[in-house]
Amino acid sequence: MRSHTITRATAETDITVTLDLDGTGAYDNQTGVGFFDHMLDQLARHALIDLTVRAKGDLHIDDHHTVEDTGIAIGQALTTALGDKRGIRRYGSCLLPMDDALVRCALDLSARPYLIWNVPLPTPKIGTFDSELVREFFQALSTHGGITLHVDMLHGLNSHHIAEAAFKSVARALRDAVELDPRKSDAIPSTKGAL
Repeated sequence: MRSHTITRATAETDITVTLDLDGTGAYDNQTGVGFFDHMLDQLARHALIDLTVRAKGDLHIDDHHTVEDTGIAIGQALTTALGDKRGIRRYGSCLLPMDDALVRCALDLSARPYLIWNVPLPTPKIGTFDSELVREFFQALSTHGGITLHVDMLHGLNSHHIAEAAFKSVARALRDAVELDPRKSDAIPSTKGAL
């Protein structure tokens, strides 16, 4: 019941996202951008959200539109799958180590998007992938998923490790936030009565 499929087509990209919040972390992501697919796989696996992404974008220009628009589509699918957010824990956080990298994430499924991004990547590229696109993805996810999202790198030397730790940290925090709270499964997690 907490699942959704969305298709988003523009002159730059054609993207279909299917996600299931009550999944097992199964993934099948094909965007044409190898490193990005690897990061989306990490997001699904560690959030325990089943995620399938099919994206065709203007990769002859660069990866920017594909990465950003995938973030938009995942955020929109997440928002729809959450519905009125009744019964969810709402908040999540994670302090995640990966070799030299240590990344902290705290998030709130508040419907008030805001991104704080303190994750300096030391190299402009990770393989052929533009490092700055990591932030672009999370900006799009935050905005269209209605997520207050804080991500901070506490330590890190290797850009691949830092980026992967960021995706995994967000995933683990998201896993906690979307889970149903057995003590309040019938309530909206806000004193306002709505999110």
